[in-house]
Amino acid sequence: MSEIVGFVGMSHSPFATLLPPAGTGDPGGAFLGDAARVAAAVRDLAPDAVVVIGPDHFHANFYDQMPPFVLGVEEAVGFGDFGSTAGPLPVAPALAWEIRDGLAGAGFDLSLSYSLTVDHGVVQSYEMACGTGVPLVPLVVNTAAPPLPGLRRCVALGGALGAAIRAAAFPGRVLVVASGGLSHWLPSNDPRDPSVAGERRAALIHGRQDARAFAAAREPRVRAMGGDPNARVNAGWDRWFLDRLRTADLDAVAALGDERLEAVAGSGGHEIRAWLIGHAAVGLPLVWDSYEAVPEWITGMGIGATFPVPPTAC
Repeated sequence: MSEIVGFVGMSHSPFATLLPPAGTGDPGGAFLGDAARVAAAVRDLAPDAVVVIGPDHFHANFYDQMPPFVLGVEEAVGFGDFGSTAGPLPVAPALAWEIRDGLAGAGFDLSLSYSLTVDHGVVQSYEMACGTGVPLVPLVVNTAAPPLPGLRRCVALGGALGAAIRAAAFPGRVLVVASGGLSHWLPSNDPRDPSVAGERRAALIHGRQDARAFAAAREPRVRAMGGDPNARVNAGWDRWFLDRLRTADLDAVAALGDERLEAVAGSGGHEIRAWLIGHAAVGLPLVWDSYEAVPEWITGMGIGATFPVPPTAC
């Protein structure tokens, strides 16, 4: 049966590649240095497969049909946005199907994909933690706009995910990686919002017809958000969240509900759903974490692990 060897939660941001730091003292430098330390620890863990949980930023899922959860079971293809790996990624299909069956048996009927497109929301943290050589099972969570899966539902899904991995006949060591958050404030993606109108609203609904064109139109707007040292980040809340994972107090996070979560962590803060799922799957408290508020990247950049991380990268 499979062995879960640990959990890593990691923030992602397009600006990690668009605005890379020149040194450790520049914005994002501490985060990238600590990400390298995590990668060294993951190499020592030597996982045979990795379950990666993260969001999609309207590169694969649109409002013509928006699933709460999508599990990739055969192929994963990197969209290649913002410097993340493009093209085919290695998949662990036998483990993926056992996870699917285990979750269905626990009452979670996930959408599934035989060829799942994954953007930087999955790929960036996968790359930083593992490189791209470890076979993955991608689980995409809708965090972009309502209807969002409930926070408590995500915790419950995580518990079922952990049970499914442990019961799988896959003969190997499995790492769980969650990608997303922490606090960041983004423009609305809700088609019901009056501020979302015209071509932008149409693209959120019909963008699947030409996802590359939609991405090309959207990217300049994303780039324009970067580099502002006064961009809003809630470092206090981000540290509170990491502390809750150190004490395995997911109830306190789930009790916030969507409105309170968005008030304290921004619309981008909904991405912590990936962390809740992954943390609940492993069922252990964080033993190491790292945090850097990076307003220039419009995000609170956090990392947490349930295993020791060496003081310097190997």
